Amino acid sequence: MENVNQKRLFIASCLALLVTAITFAIRAKIEGVFSTDYGLTKEQVGYAFGPAFWGFALAMFFGGFIIDLVKTRTIVWLAFGMHVVGIILLLLARDMTSLFVANVFIGFGNGSVEAACNPLVATLFPNNKTKMLNRFHVWFPGGIVIGGVLAWLVMDVAGLRWEILVSLLFIPLAIYGFLFLGQKIPETERVTSGVSYKEMMRNIGAPYTIIATVLLMILAASIPSMSLNFDSTWPYLIVAAIVVLVVVEGRLVNKISLIFPLVLLAMLLTASTELGTTQWINALLMTNGINPMIILVVVTGIMAVGRFFAGGLIHRLNPIGVLLGSAVIATIGLLLLSISSGAAMTLGAAAVFAVGVCYFWPTMIGVASEYIPKSGALGMSILGGAGFVATSMVLPIMGKSIETAGPQITLRNMSVLPLILIVIFIVLYLVVKNKKSTAL
Repeated sequence: MENVNQKRLFIASCLALLVTAITFAIRAKIEGVFSTDYGLTKEQVGYAFGPAFWGFALAMFFGGFIIDLVKTRTIVWLAFGMHVVGIILLLLARDMTSLFVANVFIGFGNGSVEAACNPLVATLFPNNKTKMLNRFHVWFPGGIVIGGVLAWLVMDVAGLRWEILVSLLFIPLAIYGFLFLGQKIPETERVTSGVSYKEMMRNIGAPYTIIATVLLMILAASIPSMSLNFDSTWPYLIVAAIVVLVVVEGRLVNKISLIFPLVLLAMLLTASTELGTTQWINALLMTNGINPMIILVVVTGIMAVGRFFAGGLIHRLNPIGVLLGSAVIATIGLLLLSISSGAAMTLGAAAVFAVGVCYFWPTMIGVASEYIPKSGALGMSILGGAGFVATSMVLPIMGKSIETAGPQITLRNMSVLPLILIVIFIVLYLVVKNKKSTAL
């Protein structure tokens, strides 16, 4: 790629993701502050943090649709601007509404980073997409480690206020802005390979049903009165209707494999398993005899190392084989966490969980890029966005469960998600085993 500084753009992308990740670590640390100092319940905190996830999703969705029209550069600078505004508003937040609004901007900033940088990395490294996407996503758990350490140093060791911790976000924010400044950013892989917009939409399988479903999920996550009540029958009826519509649109209208909708379903569960657990780490493990932030640092540290060395494992097992093994280990990890009581056992269980969820996010994005390449930037954006929408729905459900049923039962219930994933990944493995990516 002529006049493209591949290394600088990759580093800038990694630092943009670092900012995104540190916001997750900070939220995990300050959720208790808004409960104790400002009188919010854990359920209210869950709703106020929700926009960080569904805002992320909306930005990824719309970014995936328009990135080839407005160019990657525009999405990158949109991310930068949203980050600046969101961090300032978070510093000013004191109640549920102001915390909610701050997380809307932070969520849109974070989602714009993913919408721009996932296809950018795939374009920069066309022959090593899954490997380099894993290395790019090292900086998500890596950033959480950095954020967790900073949170411990600033608030626990130095005894400083949470606003000092949040202000540190401006440092990597300024650096990634400088690195992107004045750089030539290449077109997405879909554009350079000549795949039409219509063909990209078709390869989503059931694009209109999927988009409508995710928008419905966003409403359910952002409006408390629309939150799911699993004691009634209507949520199950809605799910059944969505399945029927996906099959009709995908098989009868578009006449294409339903591999993408199946991958999307898996993404909803992998994201909820990983992010739902880590966002509530303080409340889930605060009585286990070890500082929850230490657990968060250990979990994300293992994830960062695993993702950096993911290339060899993916080459030997293939991406779906890695995901299947990960689901088995994540199930074991959550079950062990649900019965852990002391510091040593909790640390060991957390390490097992970390190995399980380590490869979920980047490898799911890689599966879309490798096996459904014509889905383009839109496919990657839909997967990432839907994953964060699912997490925004899970957060208040988990918060309520922690308050009513307790942390251990909540963790045990969460283990059902990777159990379902085991079945999904077996099906995916059988579907793609003997097919080339172009055949899907």
